[in-house]
Amino acid sequence: MGPIGMPEMIMIFVVILLLFGAKKLPELARGIGKSMGEFKKARDDFEREITRGEDDARTKDSASKETRES
Repeated sequence: MGPIGMPEMIMIFVVILLLFGAKKLPELARGIGKSMGEFKKARDDFEREITRGEDDARTKDSASKETRES
């Protein structure tokens, strides 16, 4: 199976239009957009915490090596 092409995208859009109706599509798109934004924010926060933890561990390791060498 390859990537989704234009005919498949059109068919999916038509099915969604039939299921939700034209009035609900903007609400649905807005909700999906907000959800994606929240997901991206949570992912960025998680990556920031992991990076900070790695940096803290490296700092502690280098500080303990310096005290042993002294």
